[in-house]
Order: sequence, then C-alpha cells, then structure tokens
Amino acid sequence: MTDKTYKSGAQVIEAFVKTLPGQPGVYRMLNVSGDVLYVGKAKSLKKRVSAYAQPQKHPIRIQRMIAQTTHMEFATTHTETEALLLEANLIKKLRPRYNILLRDDKSFPYILITGDHDFPQVLKHRGAKTRKGEYFGPFASGNAVNEAIAVLHKVFMLRNCPDSVFAQRTRPCLQYQIKRCTAPCVAKVTREAYAKQVDMARQFLSGKSRKIQDYFAAEMLAASERMDFESAAGFRDRIRALTNIQAHHVKGLENADIHVIYQHNGSSCVEVFFFRAGQNYGNRSYFPRHEKDEKPEDILAAFITQFYTSKPVPKEIVVNISVSEKTMIAHALKTTITQPTRGHKKELVQMALKNAKEAFERKRATDASQSELLEGLAEHFGLESPPERIEVYDNSHISGTHALGAMIVVGPEGFQKNAYRKFNMDEKIMGGDDVGMMRAMLTRRFQSLANDDGAIRPDLLLIDGGQGQLNAAVQAMSDLGVSNIPVVGIAKGPDRNAGRERFFIPGKAPFSLEPNNPVLYFLQRIRDEAHRFAITSHRARRSRAIVSNPLDEIAGIGEKRKKALLLHFGSAKAVAEAGLADLQKVDTISKTVAEKIYNFFHDGD
Repeated sequence: MTDKTYKSGAQVIEAFVKTLPGQPGVYRMLNVSGDVLYVGKAKSLKKRVSAYAQPQKHPIRIQRMIAQTTHMEFATTHTETEALLLEANLIKKLRPRYNILLRDDKSFPYILITGDHDFPQVLKHRGAKTRKGEYFGPFASGNAVNEAIAVLHKVFMLRNCPDSVFAQRTRPCLQYQIKRCTAPCVAKVTREAYAKQVDMARQFLSGKSRKIQDYFAAEMLAASERMDFESAAGFRDRIRALTNIQAHHVKGLENADIHVIYQHNGSSCVEVFFFRAGQNYGNRSYFPRHEKDEKPEDILAAFITQFYTSKPVPKEIVVNISVSEKTMIAHALKTTITQPTRGHKKELVQMALKNAKEAFERKRATDASQSELLEGLAEHFGLESPPERIEVYDNSHISGTHALGAMIVVGPEGFQKNAYRKFNMDEKIMGGDDVGMMRAMLTRRFQSLANDDGAIRPDLLLIDGGQGQLNAAVQAMSDLGVSNIPVVGIAKGPDRNAGRERFFIPGKAPFSLEPNNPVLYFLQRIRDEAHRFAITSHRARRSRAIVSNPLDEIAGIGEKRKKALLLHFGSAKAVAEAGLADLQKVDTISKTVAEKIYNFFHDGD
C-alpha cells in the first residue's frame, strides 16, 4: 500500500461525504474493478462515512480497505433497523472481502405434509416452498428429517409413495403389511379416517404429542374391552414410540434456536441447535470468515443477521455471550434474544458450546493436515512459504465449441468454492486450441491485478497442461506486467495415468514426484476438482445453447409469431433456410417482418 493510494482512497470517500444525508442507510465501498470491498450500515450515513476519511484512526486492515476504495454506493432507508436487514442481505449476496461472512450456508430440509391430494403424503423437502401443503422445520440435516418421518410412518401410518404410484396400485404394498401405512391407495381406509391420521401427525409436529398419546391410550383400552387384542397391541406400540419421543422433550424451548460461539487464536466456530415443538431438530457447525481481531460479540451479531435472511426466525434466539446491537437485531427479526444464566436453558447452552469446541478442534486437525500438505508443496516447488491461495486453471470444449475456462481456488481451509470462476471463451478459438484458451483465460484473470495493486493475488498458479500451456500462462502475465507469482504446469502421465504426472516450472527441467507422496495425491485431488468444475460448467453451457432459439434474437418476433413460425416450418433451422415467399405464407408474418427474418439469417451471404 503506497502513500498515493492511501490518500487517494480517503479523498474519494471525502468527496462522497459532502453529498451524503444525515439519515439511516447502507453504504458500499468498491475497488477499481467494481468489486465490493465492504458493506456497512449507519444511523447517519454522513457521520459514519466521514470517519473513513481519516484512515489513520483505523486498524491497518481498514486502512488497506480505504486505500483500495475508488467508488462508493449508497441506499437510504427509513430506519436503522431497515438498514440492518438490507446490510445483511447485501453481505450475503455480495460476500465483500472485509465483512464478517457466514460460510457454508446450505439450505435446510423440512417435512412437508402435502395439501394437493385427497390422501396427503409426508415428504422430505428442500428449496423453495412452492408445493401446496404444510411445512415443518427446519431440521439440521437430512438424517434428522428421515428419523422424524420414520416416526410419522410408525405412529400415524401415512403413505410415503409418490402420487403416480398411488394412482396405479391395485393391492397394498409392503408398508401396509408391516403396519407403516393404512393403504388408502386401495381403499383400506376411508378418506375421513385418513384425514384424522393426517391431523394427528400435524398436531404431533406442532408439539401436541401428549394429547395424541392420551387418545391412543383411550383407543387401546376400548380395543381391549371388546377383546380386539391385535388392535390394542398396535395402539400400545404407537404409545411406546410417542413415549420415547416425549422423553427427549425440552420444556421452555418450543420454538427456539441456540447460537453459541467458541473462539481460539482468532478463529471461530458458531454452533446452531434447532428446537421446534420442544424437540431437538439437530445442530450444525459454522466457521464464519473474519479478521483475527474481530470481537466475538460482533461476529455473533453479524452471523445471526445473515443467518436469518433466508430462514424462518424462531420466537427465541438463545446465545452464550452478549450480542452487539442485540435490541436492534431482535426488533428487526421480530424475536427475542436471551442469554440464560441458570437452569435448563443454561445447560443446553453449555452442551452447544461443548459441541462448538469439538467441531472447532476437528476442523483445526483437518486444517493442520492441510497445512502440512501446503508446506510440502512449497518445498517441492521451491516456494518461499506455504501458499495461502492457490488458483488452478483448466478448460473444456468439444472441438473448440462452447469453449469454457475454469478457475478453482484452494487454501489452508480447503476448496474455496465461493471464489471459483468461469470464463466463457470466444467461439473464434476453434480446433481445440488449448494453449490459446489458456492464454486468453489468464489474460482476463490478471487484467484486474495489473490495474489494481489491491486486487487479490494468488500465491501459486497451477495450470492443467504441459510446457505449451505453461508458456502461454507466463506470456499472458508478462504482457500485463504481472510478476512474482509462481506458475506450475501439471501434465498427465503417459497414457494419462494418474501417479505419473510431470510438473513444469519456468527455468527448470520437468520432474515427477514419488507415486506414494502425499503431496502428489493432494495435487491430483485439486487438479481433478478443477477438471470436474470445468466439465460440469461446460456441460451446463452446452445444454443452454441446445435449448436456445435464434428466433429469440430477432427484434419484433414475439412469442405468438415465433410459435407460428415453428408450427409452420417445424424448426428454427428450417426457418433460417426459408425463402421470402415461404416466410410470408405464415400467419401473422407480413412482408416487412418476413424481410427482417430473412435478412437476419442471410446478412453477409
């Protein structure tokens, strides 16, 4: 960071301050490439942003961010609470480099009781809640959902077959024989009786298992009195299943999530436990990205606001430490945030903290193994220190068509999938010119680095290919004036055998590693990941091209005319080959429109 860039960033910010209002809002700081460096909220945009105009009052990392700032964007809000929610959504969407980030934010599964059939089924559901029905959850994992659904089948005997199978059945399936379904498919149960089963399952998932157990007990007694011992035994088994569940019922946590944070040496683990209807729906570990000097109360606050941008908020959030801006976050999420000091909730928090510590230790052990591999990599490739960011490049095409380049990123924490990039190549690169593709890809990647000394620099480039691809990569970087980044080419061994790869480094003779070397296995793994990403991305691009229609590109051709053309000629290719007179025979196609279509396909002939 030079004095020039340091002062330049502060001057950019100072210029924006002059026009800012003193009302709540969100601000974004961007670098020369247009990448968002930081997203922040403010009660007063003018006051908050003006603080950045004096970089010397901030930590080094914030000074570095200020130095890289070349532009700012703003959005005003009515209240600071609205600004908080907008900030969380933007951070999650844009993933700025200098914000605390929630990582590995995968979707959670739910239980769905369908509502679009006379005999509803119970399903595991992920993704958008587009199907009609009632959703219960979230559950921490698919296994937790499967266990709950198994109980629903055992206790309430609801069907699990798809509607298509249900419609075709002529006799009961095995689920009926083992008393896991009442076989509504073949009318072994009436619609009214099945609806009662569904209603009890709904009550159970809503936390009313005690009421259902009392009902089963009464039914068991009635069956015994009329000497129907088989039915009585069935109700007994269902009561036992409910009793086992009730033994794990947690009073006071009917609809709550527990969030605890464990920190060590500047790294964190946040453990989240889900409780619904008094039942533990499982837990999940998270490792948010943040700087080492971030305070745990700030990390947990940022985590909670980002976590609930796409998830239902429980009535209560239980934490193990004080949370920054707790009142505002609780108001924004319409919940309560509590930190228990005694009782059963305190015990559950301690249990969650124990899980967080264990998850942290497991990850640290994994990271230590990764660190050893990176140290070995540095030794074999003659690097000054273990690389923090490795970029791996590969490409994919079929005879030069739909050519696509791919970049993956690997570091001390493994694959950084949010940093992966795809490069759609110009179709003029034909005939499978892998060397030309590599040169084009590296040129595009490092243009931003050549223009911005604050852009992310890799510590090592791995190129899939031999001397030709390596030379192309080195030349592309040299043309842009980018230097001091080690580059290594990985060529497949004879007959493309894994374990016999050759490595190419500028100025050195090609070499291989011992077949049982752990570093070799590591390099094979990351090369295979780059290849997988390139192939799947290429396949997706090719599929989109297959379903695309050239008629979509002709101005003035809407859906109605496009449909008429396709019905008349049978395909877009036939439309392209049609003459003017033939085009005019189609309904809704006038002479002017026909000429436009004809010229679109024949310009330059």
